[in-house]
Amino acid sequence: MVYAQSVDSLSWGGDVPQLRSPILVCSFRGWNDAAAAASTALATVAESLDAESIAEVDPEEYFDFQTTRPTITLTEGQARRIEWPQNNLIAARVPAADHDLVLLDGTEPNLRWRTFSETIATAADALGVEMVITMGALIAEVSHTLPVPITGLASDRDLVEELDLQRSSYEGPTGIVGVVHDCCRQAGMTSASLWAAVPHYVAAVPNPKAALALLRRLEGLTGIAVDASDLEQETASYEEQIGRAVAANPEIEELVERIEAEQTEQLGNGGDLPSADTIAREFQHFLQQRRND
Repeated sequence: MVYAQSVDSLSWGGDVPQLRSPILVCSFRGWNDAAAAASTALATVAESLDAESIAEVDPEEYFDFQTTRPTITLTEGQARRIEWPQNNLIAARVPAADHDLVLLDGTEPNLRWRTFSETIATAADALGVEMVITMGALIAEVSHTLPVPITGLASDRDLVEELDLQRSSYEGPTGIVGVVHDCCRQAGMTSASLWAAVPHYVAAVPNPKAALALLRRLEGLTGIAVDASDLEQETASYEEQIGRAVAANPEIEELVERIEAEQTEQLGNGGDLPSADTIAREFQHFLQQRRND
């Protein structure tokens, strides 16, 4: 039976699929996705598990198209097609695991965040979702040479300790990831939020190392293994290329060495990385850059 939609903007591709104790995993391109780390991690999951599209959210109500513009692509070099900013729900059946996955592959909307988040919660309820996991990436003063810091929030107090996450103490501006996470939590779903920190000096390029770190944490949360061999190869290439670029610029090399030393010292002292002050400062800087662009 087709689920009775509570909002007109949610469009199912057919009957609502019957999934086994599904977990919803969300990522959004934009402010929440520094260096495309979260969206890359989600795309890797979808590709590895042969996921299929099951529903989409109509962008008309949630986007200012002068801010987030649609794009034109050519089909077979002739026909033009407009591609609108999308928020798609994708189902991945995992017979070998205890749970199936529902992936929300999205773009941060410009408008009506509360209504948008309620739409996602409505879809999650229709699918019988038991847990919601959001993924994001932020710019911070961390080194590309060290393991990627992953901070986390969870509605279950024991979940952060169980997964050995660095507890986030961040207070300040949030994106749609934070709003969706909170909406699903209020709807009674167990929820967790994973954040990867990416180096501010290479935030303009995709960061497969941060994507891989998010993916490994996601595996720990869901108990579902994902083939990330391509991402592992991209990570090795990324580290090599960034290393060469840094070595060619003495000023940047000195900066990286200082950050690495400070980060190592903080880790040795049991400090959390990145600090709340650093996250707030870099988030504000990143937001200002996006406004300027």
